[in-house]
Amino acid sequence: MSSFSNKKSYIFDICCRICDTTFIEIFRKECENMTKNLKIKAARAAKDMTQKDLAEAVGVTRQTMNAIEAGDYNPTLNLCIAICKALDKTLDELFWEE
Repeated sequence: MSSFSNKKSYIFDICCRICDTTFIEIFRKECENMTKNLKIKAARAAKDMTQKDLAEAVGVTRQTMNAIEAGDYNPTLNLCIAICKALDKTLDELFWEE
């Protein structure tokens, strides 16, 4: 485990001790969203696609794609499948939460 991971875990433990449950759940959810959304963004960048390019390929607006990557919009299963096809990825690769 890296030094950064140890520090991150230590900071999270401290937050758990001093913060209320609501904050902890929000923090945990944001971390999950960040990981999931980075997968989509990284796959898009690897294909040298902009949000607009990907949005057009799957039939949504750039704003919708931005909201998906920001974790503000939960795409339908059909949209997830379309995104995976456009990025040559599987559902597990882009949407499976570790």
